[in-house]
Amino acid sequence: MTLHPLLAEVTARITARSHATRQAYLQQVNAAAQRDPGAQRLGCANVAHAFAAMPEVDKGRATALDNIQVVAPRAPNIGIVNAYNDLLSAHAPLQHYPDLIKDEARKLGATAQVAGGVPAMCDGVTQGTPGMELSLFSRDVIAMATAVSLSHDVFDAALMLGVCDKIVPGLLIGALQFGHLPTVFVPAGPMTSGLPNNEKSKVREQAALGLVGRPALLEAESKAYHGEGTCTFYGTANSNQMLLEAMGLQVPGTAFINPGDGMRQALTREAVRTVLEGVKAKNFTPIGWLVDERCIVNAMVALLATGGSTNHLIHWVAVARAAGIVIDWDDFSALSDVVPLLTRVYPNGSADVNQFQAAGGPGYVIRELLDAGLMHEDVLTVRSGGLREFTRMPCAADGQLVWHEIGASRDETVVRPASSPFSDTGGLKLLQGNLGRSVIKISAVPEALHTIEAPARVFDSQDELHAAFQAGELDRLCMSHPSGGVVCVVRWQGPQANGMPELHKLTPPLAVLQGRGFKVALVTDGRMSGASGKVPAAIHVSPEAATGGPLAKVQDGDLIRLDGVAGTLQVVLSDAEWTARPVATMPAELRAANGVGMGRELFANLRRNALKAEEGACTWL
Repeated sequence: MTLHPLLAEVTARITARSHATRQAYLQQVNAAAQRDPGAQRLGCANVAHAFAAMPEVDKGRATALDNIQVVAPRAPNIGIVNAYNDLLSAHAPLQHYPDLIKDEARKLGATAQVAGGVPAMCDGVTQGTPGMELSLFSRDVIAMATAVSLSHDVFDAALMLGVCDKIVPGLLIGALQFGHLPTVFVPAGPMTSGLPNNEKSKVREQAALGLVGRPALLEAESKAYHGEGTCTFYGTANSNQMLLEAMGLQVPGTAFINPGDGMRQALTREAVRTVLEGVKAKNFTPIGWLVDERCIVNAMVALLATGGSTNHLIHWVAVARAAGIVIDWDDFSALSDVVPLLTRVYPNGSADVNQFQAAGGPGYVIRELLDAGLMHEDVLTVRSGGLREFTRMPCAADGQLVWHEIGASRDETVVRPASSPFSDTGGLKLLQGNLGRSVIKISAVPEALHTIEAPARVFDSQDELHAAFQAGELDRLCMSHPSGGVVCVVRWQGPQANGMPELHKLTPPLAVLQGRGFKVALVTDGRMSGASGKVPAAIHVSPEAATGGPLAKVQDGDLIRLDGVAGTLQVVLSDAEWTARPVATMPAELRAANGVGMGRELFANLRRNALKAEEGACTWL
C-alpha cells in the first residue's frame, strides 16, 4: 500500500527538523557500538566485580575464562532492568521474571544479570494526594536509574521489564542512552476483567453526590482493581503497550495477554530468544537505530487511531528527543486529520482492554493502518520479519508459540476496519488561541459537547474546585448564566509550578454537573489521567501560568470558548483588552506550600529545569 502523502510529509518535516540532533545521536551510538565487549575491554578488577556473584557456570561463559584459561566464544550477557514492586498490580508478576530469563539465557548459551531496579509509582494510589506531584518527574528518575543500571557497561543486550504510566517512557528514554544495545521490552499484561469501568464511574459519581458512602465506594473500586495486571481501562499504561507494539519493540502480540495465561511465560522466554537472535548472528539492530523518525510517527499514529492517553503527547515527545528526534503537537494535529479512530475502549467506549484483545487487539489495528498506508511498513523492529509480524496474534500449539492471522474484527463495537472507522479523524486534537496551546481527548467527549462557550470560574487548586462543587457554587453559576454552563480554570498545575500532577479526581464532580444538563469544561495547565473521560478538558495548557502563561490572566466571569471542532481555545475579549490584562502571580501561600513534604523537596531542581509540556517536560535538556 502506498504511504499516505500527509504521513510522508509529516515524517519528512520531522526528519528535516531533527537532522542535526539525530546525526549527533547516531554518531554517539555508533561510537559505543564499535568498542570491544565490556568483559574484554574493562580492567580485570572491573570484570571481577561485575561477575563476582554469578554462578560459576555463568561466570565462565560471561568472561570467556575457564580455570583462568581463555575459552571461546564468550557468551552474550543480557542486562535486565526491572521495575518490579508488588504495590503496582501490573508489576507484581515481574518478581519472578529474572529467574525465568536467566534460565532461558542459559539454555541458549548466554548469561543474564539484573543490572538494576527502577522505581515505579502507581498514579491510582497517589491521585489527589501530594505524592502525585512526584509522578511526572518519576519518568526522568526512572530514565536516570536505567542509565545507572546499564552504566556498568558489561552487557551485549538489554531487557526492559515494566508496564505502567511513567515507567515505560522512563525505561525507553534510559535505554536510548545506550542506543548501541539491542533491547526488547517485556510486559506482564492486564488483569482479568472485574467490575466494568462504566459501573465503577457511576459509583464514583454517586459518591461525589454523597449518595453512597466510603464502604460502597471502596467495594466498587476493589471489584474493579482486583488482581495482578494493569488496570483494564485504556489509560496511559495500556497505551504504552499499544505504542510499543506499533514501534516493534517487544515480542509481537505480547501486550494484552493476562499474567495468569499460560502463554505469558512462553512470551517472556521468547523475549530472551528475540534479543539474543540478532546478537549471536551479529546482525542485530540496536535500539538507537530502530527508534527512528518513521518509528516515532508509527507510535503517534497508533495513539491517535486508538484514542490513547493524552499523557503521551508529553511522554513520546520526550522519548523522541532522547533519540535526537524533535516532534511537537503540530505533528500530532496534522496526523490526527487523516488518521481514523478505529477503537472504542473505555473511556472512549464501554469495552475494556481484554475485550479489545478478544476483538482483534493491537495486531488488528496495526494491520488496518498498514493496509491503509497510514503506517511506515519499511521500519526495523526487534524481529527479523518486520512490522507485519506485529499484525498477528500469538497462541500456543503443541507447547510452542505460533502466530496466526487475526482476520476480521470479532466485535465491531470495539474495533473497526479503516474503511469503516468510528471517526474519520483521530482521538486527540490540538487547541490553540489566546489562552495558549493545549490538547483535548475529543474521542471521549459526546459530540454535542465538542464546543463549549461559558463564563470562567478560576481556581488555584483542585481542592478549591471540590469545595466549590460541594457548596453548590458551580450549580448556581451554571443556572445563572444564559449559556447554562461554566468553564473551570485550574491553574498553577504545570511542570514548573508543582510537577504537573494528574487531576483525575476532578472528573466525578464535573461529570455530575454535566449529568445535570449543564455545559461544563475544564481548562488547566495540569494533566488529566490517561482515563480522561466524557467532560471536555483542555489540558497541558502551555505556556503554564507559573511562567507567565495566559492562564495567569484569566479572571472569574471571562467568557471562554473551547471549540474542539475548529481547534481553538480562547477568552472572548478584544486583542487590546487581553493584551492589557495584568498577569497574576501564584498566591504566596500556595507558593510556600509547593514542593514541601512527601519528598517533594528532592524534586525542586527538576521543577526548575523542566521544559514546557509540549517539549516533553524534559528535565535533562
